[in-house]
Amino acid sequence: MAQGSQKFKAQRPGGSKKPQQNKQKGPKKGGRIIAPKKAQVVQQQKLKKGLEVAIRNKIEQEVTQRASSKLHKPLSLVKGTDDKGKPGAAKPGTSSK
Repeated sequence: MAQGSQKFKAQRPGGSKKPQQNKQKGPKKGGRIIAPKKAQVVQQQKLKKGLEVAIRNKIEQEVTQRASSKLHKPLSLVKGTDDKGKPGAAKPGTSSK
């Protein structure tokens, strides 16, 4: 005879079944967010990019200001449209034929 008390109650085979979980096999759909290994490097790159943009904008302002002050007639700037993100967008002045 076994010594001590039983730790677990004996179960009959096929007596009680747990409800099955419907888990997908294989990879999940959708994008993944992968955390960077070096968050400090990412922060430094973000700061560097922001400084580059600010410096470029400041240089453009200075150049246009100097050019407009040197010319005898006022300088008019023409800003281009950003159609880079829209590949199917028609540009003005171009024909679709």
